[in-house]
Amino acid sequence: MAEDREVLREIWEGRIPVCFSLAEEEIYTGEPPDLYYLLVPRQIYFPLVTDKVQRHFIASVDPDKHGEMWLEYEGQPLKWHYPVGVLFDLFANSNSLPWNITVHFQAFPEEELLHCPAKEAIESHFMSVVKEADGLKHRGQLVNNMQKKDHKQLWTGLQNDKFEQFWSVNKKLMESSGDDSFKYIPYRIYQNDRPYIQKLFKPVSDDGEVQTLRDLLKTFDNDELCFNPDISSEKILLIQGIQPPLETPILWLSEHFSYPDNFLHICIVDKMKNES
Repeated sequence: MAEDREVLREIWEGRIPVCFSLAEEEIYTGEPPDLYYLLVPRQIYFPLVTDKVQRHFIASVDPDKHGEMWLEYEGQPLKWHYPVGVLFDLFANSNSLPWNITVHFQAFPEEELLHCPAKEAIESHFMSVVKEADGLKHRGQLVNNMQKKDHKQLWTGLQNDKFEQFWSVNKKLMESSGDDSFKYIPYRIYQNDRPYIQKLFKPVSDDGEVQTLRDLLKTFDNDELCFNPDISSEKILLIQGIQPPLETPILWLSEHFSYPDNFLHICIVDKMKNES
């Protein structure tokens, strides 16, 4: 199990200041509503914190035309089933805060977003990803042996932003010693204009060598990944908003930098965007 508890807590406590505004073309009442500000945890999903945003703006929208609320940043619809930190790392810029997000109640982009009918849909998605991650790490044995109350504690710990409550259960899923050592590393690599990619990747090679982040990246060819770890690039790699050294053991990253869904979410983004 990961022992650097302060690293886990620092990752958990990451926050992003967000400024929400109603799409101009949807303002029905004449006067635009006030902006709405939130400090949003990186680890969660937007629908867990946007009830107040919806209540704030709904009175300014045509009651005959409004549908499910959805969010957009600079023309990019934001997928609610991606953690907030992943969306920010992928599309936004830490040098330009707060993150200005546009709120919509009309013209839901059916081709790009999943509907989120209720909080239960978020919980179902979260638990399915946790189970996928444990399938890769422990062939699903740990998550399947947990009691229903443990599953619920994982979810409520995330939903209520309770570090101790969440990690008292999640530490079992992060066991990586002896018979419980990770078989494969759960990860996804995101690039702006492509679907995310993932392959089976072991934390230790068949020769017994500890594998690093660089080793993981080198399993992809140039057609798959717009980032070459061996040459200077116009791209940078972010995990949890941080550029980790490429020589970092991938197992350590998986134990400490994974999101609550137990996946490492790796974003490849333009270097200039994050340096401007």
